[in-house]
Amino acid sequence: MTEKIVLWLFWIGFITYVLLFAPPLHVEETLALLRNILTLHWAEINPIILSLFGLVGIWLLIYSGILFFDGRMQWIPFWPFALVSVASGILGLLPYLAIRSPNQEFSGHKDTFLKLLDSRFFGVALSFTTICLLAYALIFGHWGDFWQQFQGDRFIHGMSLAFYLFCLLFPTILGDDMARRGWSSSGVFWSVSLIPLLGSLVYMSLRVPLRDHTNQVPEAPVNRFS
Repeated sequence: MTEKIVLWLFWIGFITYVLLFAPPLHVEETLALLRNILTLHWAEINPIILSLFGLVGIWLLIYSGILFFDGRMQWIPFWPFALVSVASGILGLLPYLAIRSPNQEFSGHKDTFLKLLDSRFFGVALSFTTICLLAYALIFGHWGDFWQQFQGDRFIHGMSLAFYLFCLLFPTILGDDMARRGWSSSGVFWSVSLIPLLGSLVYMSLRVPLRDHTNQVPEAPVNRFS
């Protein structure tokens, strides 16, 4: 119950901060930025901002790679929150994190979509993309310009804080996913939790796939009187 209260406070606090205390929103500049990103006019964007936008997307995919399985075992599915999070980021995910109950099991059929999310290829692809984004930002980014926009633009400010929230909240779902896979190691848990983003990507690349229970052959009953 305490964790749920804390998550709701994070959600309310983040919304309150962005609306009341963050830098002003420059609507025209924000729309122009999003248009340039979506139309692939990336040369006009600071590489740090472009990479940050991509890394928020990476975080959404990491969470999806865990929560679509978790949602199968909850009273409420995850997919509506996933759809909302495409536009709202962490604000769309936080209500699900607060509503869900701890669950360390998975049963049922893994369709093609779930098999993709559960594959090590998925984790490796996310890791490769992340390394490219980080290298692009570090080599070509304009840090002075990014800091100025962070201080003066609500969209950049909020997106940066959302990235840190993704890092901070990942341990709230990590333990259950490890248990579903029979991986009970506090060392692994803390190593993944304390290395922001990169730790979660290593975990996604190395974790053991979940078993598809529909493919299991039921054991024959034992005749105890033979």
